Amino acid sequence: MRFGVNYTPSHGWFYAWLDQDWKSIDHDFEQIAALGMDHVRVFPLWPVLQPNRTWINRKGVEDVRHMVHLAGEHGLDVFVDVFQGHLSSFDFLPSWLVTWHTGNMFTDPDAVSAECELIRVLGGELAKEPAFKGITVGNEVNQLSDRPHPTKMTATPDQIDGWLDATLEAAATSGGKALYSVNDGVWFLDGHPFTPVQSGNKGDMTAVHAWVFNGVAQGYGAMSEECTSYALYLAELSRAFSRDSGRKVWLQEVGAPENVLETSDTPEFCRRTVLSALDCPDLWGVTWWCSHDVPAVMSDFPPFEHALGLFDERGQLKPIGEVFGQLARGHRDDVASTRSTAVVVDVNSDGEPALRSECGPGGSLFDTWMREQKAGTRPTVIASDLAADPAVLEARGITRLVRCEEHTGARFYTAVSDPAFDEVEAA
Repeated sequence: MRFGVNYTPSHGWFYAWLDQDWKSIDHDFEQIAALGMDHVRVFPLWPVLQPNRTWINRKGVEDVRHMVHLAGEHGLDVFVDVFQGHLSSFDFLPSWLVTWHTGNMFTDPDAVSAECELIRVLGGELAKEPAFKGITVGNEVNQLSDRPHPTKMTATPDQIDGWLDATLEAAATSGGKALYSVNDGVWFLDGHPFTPVQSGNKGDMTAVHAWVFNGVAQGYGAMSEECTSYALYLAELSRAFSRDSGRKVWLQEVGAPENVLETSDTPEFCRRTVLSALDCPDLWGVTWWCSHDVPAVMSDFPPFEHALGLFDERGQLKPIGEVFGQLARGHRDDVASTRSTAVVVDVNSDGEPALRSECGPGGSLFDTWMREQKAGTRPTVIASDLAADPAVLEARGITRLVRCEEHTGARFYTAVSDPAFDEVEAA
């Protein structure tokens, strides 16, 4: 079992790419390694790496390699995202895709070609570092493709298929793992162009991002079983659509947002959430968001973004950091047993959920799974087409199927990325 953090530089947040303090960054990695982490996920900014469609900033690429090297000196493996894309309510899109040059990163052939070239150049340089282990194409880039994004770049699922195939192929040339990440719109937002079948089958692993400010905490209570089992639920839901019964799931982002949690509850929320997630048989690892708090001097962030770190902005370990470190040191050898009960999600002829919103907070499938979880049956989820195949059930160790008595959309789900801007009430 792998334990790590999403790395947020303690000095300058991600703006550190514009003016690196390598001594501070090296100290950050020293702290992270001392806490018991084995990997970090890092986020170079897309406009810094590729400010013009046909010009890659080689100094920026070298800076990413240097960061990977520093992390490796402290025994940390490193996974690198390419397109940021979207971070903590801010979009970082290069100027050749916006305003006077408005384009579509998913469907414009010239844009896709440029993106693939950046991936290949960055991956080729990072492959020279032993600590480098893989590329995530981008951070929740699906947010840029659909509502509620104010200037979304629309695409069809078929067009997203082509984009993913091209970018993941480029990422694979680095020799490390190649994958992509999404927010929960993929699983819960009806009609979203990024789909569960894509997430369950494309790339070397499925990455899930579990944030309880999406209606789970508001609808059920911040310290409820539904809230602390949400990361596990999302991991099990992602497995439902994979044709590979042993495909790994990376809990790539999970955190304790204080817009829905009391500060005093965050250590216990962390403990319960991680222990619950470790009960997923195919879990690859847990990567906490994030390493260091966003400095208070920085403006216009949703307020809770300033308090998500395991270390505060002065570099002091917080109580939640102590808990996550203890979990990492104590549960690295955990292996979860097979889950023999499965809740069936009805799918269409393409294998996609007939009603994605049914899977979201307050939806009938979500509530059915949570009832089984609280009853101690340790449920997983399986797509109805796979559930009809006895060989698939045998391969997954499933002996009991549970079907929803009704099919309803989510009562509590909010697709707003950062609801701290406005107080979110359960629908």
